[in-house]
Amino acid sequence: MKRLLSIFLSILIFFCSFSYHIINLQAEETPSGLYAKAAILMDGNNQRILFGKDEQTELPMASTTKIMTCLYALEHGNLSDTVTFSIKAASAPKVHLGAVEGDQFLLSDLLFALMLESYNDVAIAIAEHISGSVEAFCEAMTEEARAYGCYHTSFVTPNGLDSKNHYTTCYDLAILTCRALQNNDFRHIITQTSCSIKELTKGTSYSLTNKNAFLTSYPGAIGVKTGYTSGAGYCFVGAVETEERLLISVVLGSGWYPNRTYKWKDTKKLMDYGMEQFEYQTISPGEDIPATISVEKGQSKLCTLIHPEPVTLLLGKEETATLKTQLPSALTAPIKKGDSVGKVSLYINNSLYREYPIQANDDIPAVNYAYYFMKLLHKLP
Repeated sequence: MKRLLSIFLSILIFFCSFSYHIINLQAEETPSGLYAKAAILMDGNNQRILFGKDEQTELPMASTTKIMTCLYALEHGNLSDTVTFSIKAASAPKVHLGAVEGDQFLLSDLLFALMLESYNDVAIAIAEHISGSVEAFCEAMTEEARAYGCYHTSFVTPNGLDSKNHYTTCYDLAILTCRALQNNDFRHIITQTSCSIKELTKGTSYSLTNKNAFLTSYPGAIGVKTGYTSGAGYCFVGAVETEERLLISVVLGSGWYPNRTYKWKDTKKLMDYGMEQFEYQTISPGEDIPATISVEKGQSKLCTLIHPEPVTLLLGKEETATLKTQLPSALTAPIKKGDSVGKVSLYINNSLYREYPIQANDDIPAVNYAYYFMKLLHKLP
């Protein structure tokens, strides 16, 4: 009896150990042990969150602010403009270009200095040139960010220096980056490893080197921006693009001085997760929708339908997509082409991801006396 009990306990211990090993393997497949206070990994093609850690928490973001500063200047400024440094810009704290009051540069050149070297004086010079003042520029940036869907972002500095009302979230910063990457000039700037610019009146030359080490250390990396302040800690927004996918990562508060490498380690872990654990799948929300639907009280008995287009999503190995269609058995006239008559809901692991409208493809007036009169005329010999 004791021998049987011993064998049973041995088998039980082995099974528990094996199960624990499997659970650990599964846990290691998701990013764990991140240094960052908050992080996100986003599919840049459709803004779906692939991983999040406190991604909606409002936090300071240091010089990742300059993503918006650069984008706003590109979309509202003229690259051939001459920007003159004010005394306020020239007195900005390090890290700075070191220009003095009255120095002049092309706006296009300053955007390289802004994004590659992260110069604080350059951010102020750009803000004053575009909007007349730092305050007006930051107010305009905040308003535009809200228009992009960044509802938990507030800018009060164009360079990201710590301020009580200067904050964002990992989610907002990822959304903002998706928008910025649609701008070809922005893409060109952030992918340069080095360049040089000249002051226009004296001809002084400045050599610029991109401080984004991720750009040359990860396959497919295309950017985006580093940041550090004593309040924000180390921050980084990364982007990786291959033929198959575009991944956006954000880490905020990824350690404090002197732990400069934490942000790179966190970003690599997030990107590896996106590359290794997700594959694209094509989903057809319209596959179960009929070609036509019955119409009551209409001058036509059938209405053709516009089906939602297929969508391609990165799905994890443990994720399943299901579709739920809501469509009445019949429509009631009048109906206008383009009217939403139903919807298809896409669920990923039972959580609603997105809803797609089913639309009418015909104009169908309701029956009236004129309609019946015309039908009667057609029946007469």
